[in-house]
Amino acid sequence: MRKLDIKSWAKEDRPREKLMLQGRQNLSLAELIAILIGSGNDEESAVDLSKRILNHANNNLTELARLSINDLCKFKGIGEAKAITIAAALELGRRRQHSEAINRSQITNSKDVVAIFQPLLADLPHEEFWILLLNRANKVISTERISIGGISGTIADSRVIFKRAIEALASSIILAHNHPSGNAQPSEADKTLTKNMHQSGKILDLPVLDHIIIAGDRFFSFADAGILAP
Repeated sequence: MRKLDIKSWAKEDRPREKLMLQGRQNLSLAELIAILIGSGNDEESAVDLSKRILNHANNNLTELARLSINDLCKFKGIGEAKAITIAAALELGRRRQHSEAINRSQITNSKDVVAIFQPLLADLPHEEFWILLLNRANKVISTERISIGGISGTIADSRVIFKRAIEALASSIILAHNHPSGNAQPSEADKTLTKNMHQSGKILDLPVLDHIIIAGDRFFSFADAGILAP
C-alpha cells in the first residue's frame, strides 16, 4: 500500500504548518525529526520514517545521538545529507544544555556537575576525561577536556590536570569521565586514580572535590558515595 504523502494531509497536521500554527512545543519528537529530514521514502512519510528511527533508538534522544552517520544511512530514505542534519541538530541541543548548565555556574552538589557534563559525555561511544575548574566561591571558571580514549578507557595525566588548574588560578577541581558501557560503577583504576588525585590536590592546596562518572542517564559521584576523605 502506497504511503499517503504529507502534502495531502490536513494543513494543521503537517509538521511545518503545525509548528507555525501551534508552536514547536506541541510537536512530537517524530514530527520534529520529520521537519529536519523533509521527506520519507516510497513506503513511508517523513513522520513514519522518523517514528521508525526513534523506535530503533527506544524513543530516547541520547540513544539516537549515539547512532553514527552510517547507522542513520541504513534507514531507507535517509541519505548522508539527512543523516548529517539529524546529527547536527542533536549536537546543537547538546551544546545548548551544556551552555545553560555553565551559565548557572555555581556548584553546590553532584547534580550541578552532572548537569554540565551529561550533555557532553552521555552519548559518546568512547571515553573522555574532563575537569571542572572552580574559584573560591565554587563558581565555574571553565570545563576542559584532558583526553580522549577508546571504548574501555582513557588516560588522565595528573601533571596536565594540575597544570591547567594552576594556570587558570583555580581554587578546586572536579574530575569527570564517562563509561560508554552504561555501567556507572567505578573500576579499580578509577578508584586508584581518584585517590591519587585527591592526595596530590591536598599537597598542592588544590582540592579535588569530586569525581563524576557519567553513564548515559546514570551517574556515580565519589563524594556522594563517601569515598573521598576530607
